[in-house]
Amino acid sequence: MTLSQSFSYLSPDEYLETEKSSQIKHEYIQGQIYAMAGSSDAHVTITANLVALLRNHIRGSGCRVYVADMKARIESLNVFYYPDIMVTCDQRDTNFEYFKRYPCLIIEVLSPSTEALDRGDKFSDYQDLETLQEYLLISQNRQRIDCFRRNVAGRWELYSYRGNQELQLTSLSFSCSVTDVYEDVSFPETFNPKKEQE
Repeated sequence: MTLSQSFSYLSPDEYLETEKSSQIKHEYIQGQIYAMAGSSDAHVTITANLVALLRNHIRGSGCRVYVADMKARIESLNVFYYPDIMVTCDQRDTNFEYFKRYPCLIIEVLSPSTEALDRGDKFSDYQDLETLQEYLLISQNRQRIDCFRRNVAGRWELYSYRGNQELQLTSLSFSCSVTDVYEDVSFPETFNPKKEQE
């Protein structure tokens, strides 16, 4: 994510209007916009696998899954992000065409340039979304998924999944094999999936 020098401070309404005609996507943090980089083959494949699995699971439930181009608005912080995947089951979100405010699940596929932000400031910001129950971070370099789940006391607990384990998403009563998430993903030569499964 790189600060775009073409704009000074933008209001949320100005940002939304500008983004409609922009050829590249920008995230918005308190009046500043940041250009987003492109994605790798692994990143796109993981995202597509999960969208297919989740869409099939939630069909007919009233929940909606959004991929890459839908913004999450954190109004309390004056922030808009583009999660890789976002699921909302809240009917209030049908009122917003270009962003959603009440997701229950947000998923980010990690890359070297975004991992620190996704684990740090972005996760901290997402916690301001009262409806958010789970935040998933997926490695694209090895079979590892970290799921942060909000417990009944409002604290976030970490659940890590690897290899042949079953990924559990309690926010959607969903489960699948970690290997299904990584179907058709080619890992760097230094990665040995068999060791991850041991």
